[in-house]
Amino acid sequence: MMKSNMFKGIVIAAAASVLVACGATTPEKSEGADLAVKITPKMGSATVSLNGSDVTIQRNQDQKNMVNPDFAKTSRKCPPFCIRPISTAKGVETIAELEVIDYIKQVAAGKNVLLVDNRTPDWHAKGTIPGAVNVPFTKINRSKGADDVSLAEALELFGAEEAGKGWNFSNAKTLVMFCNGMWCGQSPLGIDGIMDMGYPAEKIKWYRGGMQDWEILGLTTVKP
Repeated sequence: MMKSNMFKGIVIAAAASVLVACGATTPEKSEGADLAVKITPKMGSATVSLNGSDVTIQRNQDQKNMVNPDFAKTSRKCPPFCIRPISTAKGVETIAELEVIDYIKQVAAGKNVLLVDNRTPDWHAKGTIPGAVNVPFTKINRSKGADDVSLAEALELFGAEEAGKGWNFSNAKTLVMFCNGMWCGQSPLGIDGIMDMGYPAEKIKWYRGGMQDWEILGLTTVKP
């Protein structure tokens, strides 16, 4: 198996910083019934155990809170920052926040699921979704700099197995991939990159809204 100590270090550090590991879902502490700003009428918050530590996902309770300035800009030059379509690749399901929260619960419960932040490390360092590991799109798309080593390590992290000159994806994880939002091309490029390697579309979920929508809704973020 091909290895890159630098990439391996990035993955391990990211995983540790956001507390990703197989754990167990804990009771949701009465669903945050006392919260004024709930996620849904019946779900105030969701508390999961990741690597032995509880992380509570909820919305910001300050009803005068304004969006993170990093995501307040409305206009970025297009290209490259163009509005993305609702579907990024054939067979890849586009999901939203409630589905992402459900997948975070599955990660905590030890299911074969991985939440993947495809942004560059500088963006990831500003804050990410709880339970996400940072695998930059530049490590998994050949046209953006990925090589055999970085691709192999990413695919191994995703649960694929080398099989001769190709890859066996029968035990590969369901991936929830995201970047900075509906104007960001980093996760679509990451998705294209692994699909070019044969990753099954049905095992890839795309959170189109990404950090932009997550921040706008005031949902919990964590910093590495």
